[in-house]
Amino acid sequence: MLIKSVRGFTPKYGKNCFFAENSTLIGDLIMGDDCSVWYQAVVRGDVNSIRIGNRVNIQDGTVIHGTFEKSATIIGNDVSIGHNAIVHGCTINDRVLVGMGCIIMDESVVGSNSIIAAGSVLPKNTVVPDGSVFAGIPAKKIKEVGPELQKGEIERIASNYVHYASWFK
Repeated sequence: MLIKSVRGFTPKYGKNCFFAENSTLIGDLIMGDDCSVWYQAVVRGDVNSIRIGNRVNIQDGTVIHGTFEKSATIIGNDVSIGHNAIVHGCTINDRVLVGMGCIIMDESVVGSNSIIAAGSVLPKNTVVPDGSVFAGIPAKKIKEVGPELQKGEIERIASNYVHYASWFK
């Protein structure tokens, strides 16, 4: 893994985290406990701050970044960010599943207990209400998150990634 300081900031992270050998953590990044950053993922806090809670998995090929002097990135607890997603200058609240290949743009806010379906694009300033499933380009609400999606997808995947990370330690 590459951990790089920039502009006087060095990434900080909590206990029991897993970082793949070719993952990259840069700059003004603070990450909680039980997080994982997978192969070829980049979390680049060079132009603005990135704050990440506990039990967050950032899957292979994902890029997390912000916009200089405008948009920081804030990610809550128990968040899964699928392979090859782009998370840019936005806020993702607790217990969210961001599907593979999603793009979430500046100043967007994803409410807690939500799912962004694979391949979806949230343009700048999109607001996803708590408990929503959004899909498409541009993404729109398609349904509510019911108990089966909450337990069977959001909670299951976040929990599984804490387990998967243990295999690599």
